[in-house]
Parts: sequence; structure tokens; C-alpha cells
Amino acid sequence: MDTLVTLTAGATVLCCALGIVGAQVYAAGRAQRRSLVDRLSDAPALPPAGRRRHFSGLDRRLRGTRAGRWLELRLASTGLSVTPAEFTVCTAATAAGLWLVAAAALAPFFGPLAGLVAVWSAFALLGRQRRQRIEKFIGQLPELSRILANATQAGLALRTALSMAAEEMEAPAGEELGKVADKLAVGHSVDDALGELADRLPSRELVVLVTTLVLSNRAGGAVVSSLRNLTQTLEERKETRREVRTQLSQVTVTAYVVPLMGIGTLLLMDRIAPGSIDRMTSSFLGQAAVVAAFVLYALGFLVIRRLSKIDV
Repeated sequence: MDTLVTLTAGATVLCCALGIVGAQVYAAGRAQRRSLVDRLSDAPALPPAGRRRHFSGLDRRLRGTRAGRWLELRLASTGLSVTPAEFTVCTAATAAGLWLVAAAALAPFFGPLAGLVAVWSAFALLGRQRRQRIEKFIGQLPELSRILANATQAGLALRTALSMAAEEMEAPAGEELGKVADKLAVGHSVDDALGELADRLPSRELVVLVTTLVLSNRAGGAVVSSLRNLTQTLEERKETRREVRTQLSQVTVTAYVVPLMGIGTLLLMDRIAPGSIDRMTSSFLGQAAVVAAFVLYALGFLVIRRLSKIDV
């Protein structure tokens, strides 16, 4: 009876956390759709309504800490409309729910492990979202370089060319260039604005483009020909990266399948012999064996991912 109550409570907490995240994603999607409809319509576009922020008190306290500022920068680089407090609360609620579910469904020993996995997964999702945003931005760099070259050849200043590119390009390049244009509009130098862009979305391709623009802005020179050559180089690198990613897709899938097979085997063993996991984790040797197995699976995952990572 106690196990059923614990399992029900854990499932309830997990469903509440997922419901909050779903509601926030739904609200953000409606705001984006309303903004797109306003831009495409003939009527003048209305400013999109801002989403109501939750946990404002906790958010202020988090932003005052070093970890909170780091988390804020991390969230900003992903493009997600989530505050540090919202991310922290959702992660803690999900970890607590998985803790209770794992403790009731498997054994009490697996509760803390499930909580740690939930926290790690949340930050891993942030990292994955950030990498995807950087990859998408890199894919837009040839178009960005082409727009800047055409605008510069037409006689426009670099500030005007950046503002025009921000209006014409889609996200994430349009959003990031919009931030650069806003900083330039309030008096920031081109070097500082582009440097912050390179810090938010670090990549060698963007560093090359930023260096080209900064040097041309400082010393002048044949910026049009430089941007034309850079556009061709970025196009070739884009194709090379796509080919490498295709060749390594099987290795990437293997990195995720191996740990899932271990977890599936553990659940299957408990299904065949009910209570075996509880008996195994009731002793120190059993707990040490489970921890060692999870550590080895994690090391295997990291090694496979490291071997499949090729910088182009």
C-alpha cells in the first residue's frame, strides 16, 4: 500500500512538472504565431504580448549569484524563453518525481540515481539545444556573408548592413543580429557588439567572419572581395560538415543505444524475477555493483561520443 501511494505521488509530481513545461511551450508558440501573423498581414504589426514570468522572487535571487548568472547566459544561448528560476523549479520538480517513481517501481536505492539522472538530463538538453542553435547559425553564415557583401558593395555602412541582415534573415541569425543592431543603436562599438555575438555562439566560422568585419571596420580595405571569398569557403565547409555528420550517424546512435540496453536489461530482470533488484541493492556489494555498472555505461557513452567528434 505504501509503495502504491509513493508511486502515485511521484507520478503526480512528474505530471505537474511536465504540465507546467507544456503550458509554457504552448504560450511561447502562440506568441510566435501571433507575431508571424502580424508581420505577414497588411495591417501594422502589433507588439507581441509578453509571456508572464513565474517565480520572479526566486529569479531575482538566482540572478544575484554566480551560478544564476551562468545559467542565465546558458539559457540565452539556447534561444529558449525560460528564466533561470523556471528552469530550476521545473528541473527540481522533475527530479523529485522521478526519485519517487524509481524508488517505488524499482528500489529505494534507485531514487537518488534517478534524481541525478534527471538533473543531468536537463542540463544535457540545454547543451543539445545550444549546439543545435549554433549549428543552425553556422548553416546561415554563407547567406549572412552574402547579404553583407551585397550591402557593402551597394555603399551601405556596416551598421546599416547588419541591421538589414537582421530584418531579412530568419532565426537564429535574425535574432542574434537583432541583438547586435540594438547594441549598435545605443552606442556600443562594432567590435564589442560582434565580440559578444561570438561569445554567445562560439564557432570557428563565426570567429572568422567577425574578425573579417572588425578588421575591415578598423582599417578599411577590400571588404567586398573578402566577404565573397568567405562566402564560398563557408559553403564548402557547410557541405563537408554535412557529409561528416552523415558518416558518423551510426556511431552517434550506438552511443545512446548501449546505455539504454543496460537499463532495459535491468528492468527485464526485475520483470522476470520480481523483487530481485530490491534484494540486490539491499547489500553494499550489490549497490557497489550497480554504481560501477552505471559509471561504466557513462564512461562508454562519453568515450564513444568523443571518438565520433570530428572538428571540421
